[in-house]
Amino acid sequence: MPRVALHTAGESHGPGLTAILRGIPAGLQIDSAFLEGELRRRMHGYGRGARMRIEADEAEIRGGVRGGVTLGSPVAFWVENRDYKNWIAVMSPKREQIDASRSEKRRLRSPRPGHADLAGGLKYLHHDLRNVLERASARESAARVAAGAVAKLLLRRVGVEIRSGVRSLGPIGLGSPPPTWEQIQEVDDTSPLRAIDRSAEREMVDLVDRAQAEGDTLGGSVAIVAHNVPAGLGSYIHWDEKLDGRLAQAILSVPAIKAVEIGSAIAASQGFGSEAHDPIEHIPTGGWHRPTNRAGGLEGGVTNGADLVLTAYKKPISTLRQGMPSVDLDSLEPRLSQYERSDVTALPAAGVIAEAMVALILADAFLVKVGGDSMDEVLAHWEATRELQRRWPERLST
Repeated sequence: MPRVALHTAGESHGPGLTAILRGIPAGLQIDSAFLEGELRRRMHGYGRGARMRIEADEAEIRGGVRGGVTLGSPVAFWVENRDYKNWIAVMSPKREQIDASRSEKRRLRSPRPGHADLAGGLKYLHHDLRNVLERASARESAARVAAGAVAKLLLRRVGVEIRSGVRSLGPIGLGSPPPTWEQIQEVDDTSPLRAIDRSAEREMVDLVDRAQAEGDTLGGSVAIVAHNVPAGLGSYIHWDEKLDGRLAQAILSVPAIKAVEIGSAIAASQGFGSEAHDPIEHIPTGGWHRPTNRAGGLEGGVTNGADLVLTAYKKPISTLRQGMPSVDLDSLEPRLSQYERSDVTALPAAGVIAEAMVALILADAFLVKVGGDSMDEVLAHWEATRELQRRWPERLST
């Protein structure tokens, strides 16, 4: 059973987003400035839509923290939707505030290919597919980033850092190798697309401009690297506790992500085993070294002490200004899909959201490994575990 768990609630144009984060030990210092900075990073990126000019996300902590320190109880966040004031007559939870005529004008009845509209309508039998898009919207990810920031703060206490960058946009950057930690550290969070290869960023920006002019959208890939990850997190024993599977599921839950690569998996699948795996070296002063990291820090579902390297592949956003062939649910006649305010690309944001998901999974796996209800216990248990790992070769020889 997961130790750290996250639940979110709220709709894209509703009053706001709620997040409940369970399992964080007592005694963790919460850096509010860091949390707000993470939310700003999610909003950044060339090709974002008008919504990012309306919102100025702030996560208000409403439970589980006192005086900037966690209590061990669930941490509750509230992220207000500033655009809600323009949608009250359509999205209010209160029946008496709903304006039927305005709601009908906003009704989504021509589902967008690639979006959850049609599938969600079939699942819940909604007459208005806005009930689907409002929850399926990537707006929900703001709550995840707030919770992920807390998980990052916990991981920082044991030296783990997580960063991301855009590896490719459309055809630009395809075939580039997974980045190292040193390369991902060089990503400029203030640059238009947070590209790993800065020399390609101008070309990427031009491609976004072209797609925007044509009413189209773009996908690509983002790399996420977690540095200084302890060895021994996850499991090779139980299929549902294998860390590679858990990480892949978490990243695939990020809107529009359709594939996840661990390490150099794609290149490895195209060659021989002798070129796919990482030699093992023992350091005389203690510890282990890999001259390469093709495995991306995971072997058999368990972290091996190398950097965790993941790449998430994002399809182009489903909302196209030019529309796609669809059906009018009222007449069942062919009709172009409806347009909803959207982005041309949101790759930089996808990287930040993926960082949050990786942090949540790693924080859970770490706490399952070491245990402890307070940060003092967690850190004491971790030091004891590190010492046992350092002495492991000696124990084998005796």
